[in-house]
Amino acid sequence: MSKIEIGKKAPPFTLEGTNGTWALADGMGQAVVVYFYPRDNTSGCTQEGLDFSALYPQFKKAGAVLFGVSPDSLASHEKFKKKMSFVFDLLSDPDQKVCKIYEVIQEKSMYGRKYMGVERTTFLIDAKGVLRQQWRKVKVKDHAEAVLAAVKAL
Repeated sequence: MSKIEIGKKAPPFTLEGTNGTWALADGMGQAVVVYFYPRDNTSGCTQEGLDFSALYPQFKKAGAVLFGVSPDSLASHEKFKKKMSFVFDLLSDPDQKVCKIYEVIQEKSMYGRKYMGVERTTFLIDAKGVLRQQWRKVKVKDHAEAVLAAVKAL
């Protein structure tokens, strides 16, 4: 049975990030947007981060915090965040524990080769820690805008 269900409490987690340790419990009292992405410094992941960064003031105004999560190292995240001037923090999940809890590790295929990797996925958790919306197999174009609209609708 899935641990991830709309209308149920989001599974708790704690990860190291570009601004120290962060736990989902730290976000209680405000909406939390957590987006999982495959890798730092790839075209799709860079564009997704830039899109979220551009809208970050509106997310903040709507009472939400925003985090990107990938299995990359904290050092990689710090370089990526600085290089791209992201205004939100990136959380590192090198052992993929949180990725697995949130069921974003999926079979993928590249050039006919199958492998397990992070499926681009975003979760919207409300101020009480309840999962309100999820976007799976995300296409980057217009995604940040759709998430912002959902935050505003809470």
